Amino acid sequence: MRADIVPGAVFPDYELPDHRNRRHLLSDLQGDDPLILTLLRGHFCPKDRHQLHDLVEFCKKLDVGYARLVTITTDTLLEINELRGGVGAHWTFLHDTKRVMQKDLDIVEYTDPMHDPMIPHTFVLKPGLVIHKIYEGYWFWGRPTTHELHVDLREVTAEIRPDWKIDTPEMRAAWDSGDKARFWPYGRTLSQVFGEED
Repeated sequence: MRADIVPGAVFPDYELPDHRNRRHLLSDLQGDDPLILTLLRGHFCPKDRHQLHDLVEFCKKLDVGYARLVTITTDTLLEINELRGGVGAHWTFLHDTKRVMQKDLDIVEYTDPMHDPMIPHTFVLKPGLVIHKIYEGYWFWGRPTTHELHVDLREVTAEIRPDWKIDTPEMRAAWDSGDKARFWPYGRTLSQVFGEED
């Protein structure tokens, strides 16, 4: 991994095609929410599939907790859709067949020359693609559990949401005065709250 990719740094804002072959910047997919970003080997890896199966159930919590999830592999468009459909995932998958991220981040999994994948990583990102936590998943046990991701998202959300504690006199006074800008989701568009529809 590149030496500058550490907690507190800004993750690069890559632009890649999704499972429908539409290009997206990571920052656009994130919006104003925390983002879990999984960089995986691809359709051939049983460890990836197991992690994705866990995330399918966890994603229901992300939806109600206003957090986002994006998966990136070096798979082709067909392979990424087979993987996505095979595990029952409904979030955005991006594909990087040119291995732009793999090379730029210096995460070539050189022990697998047949598939030439990325070394699996999971990033928890604050808004603005600021890195909160990095998990390396070359070994399966290095990948985060959904419990660990829950704890990470609690920490990030408490930091970024002014209304994390609404039982303070200051927050009650703001609400009573009609100043709702600090309360989620007031003052935001539906696309800002729910993101792009799949």
